[in-house]
Amino acid sequence: MTAPDTPGPISRKQLSFSLVPEHKSIKGYTSTQWHIHDLAPGASGPEVLALQLYMTERAAYRFNLESPTPRLFVRAGFSGQTPTPTALTASQEVAASWLDGEQQVLEVAMPEAIQLWLEAYLSHHGEAPVEGRKKKRKGAGRAQENQT
Repeated sequence: MTAPDTPGPISRKQLSFSLVPEHKSIKGYTSTQWHIHDLAPGASGPEVLALQLYMTERAAYRFNLESPTPRLFVRAGFSGQTPTPTALTASQEVAASWLDGEQQVLEVAMPEAIQLWLEAYLSHHGEAPVEGRKKKRKGAGRAQENQT
């Protein structure tokens, strides 16, 4: 009898947190900034989202992990509205695309346990291949010379 194959690290974790408003007043104008608070594994908080890892985002995960302070990013509805968390990512590229779509993005320091889990995912699945510049075929992009 052989032992079953050991599955690799799971690619999905539930995280819970709360959103805390911070009111700031500058020259008579009041604004509210929202912050992620009490980020914890599991579904015990008022807000619960799944952090899903994708093979196509491995380079972005590595970039985030190598930054001085790795971050998690929460898509929280449209800018200027009360935040409604709808998605969670560890990819700065995904977070940037949300911002380009005028979505509100909140960020929080990535807990060490999530960093280790992300490292295990990258170790199991390998680093993303380095994509160098692709060579064009000879003569591509040049006007053809007509010999008459």
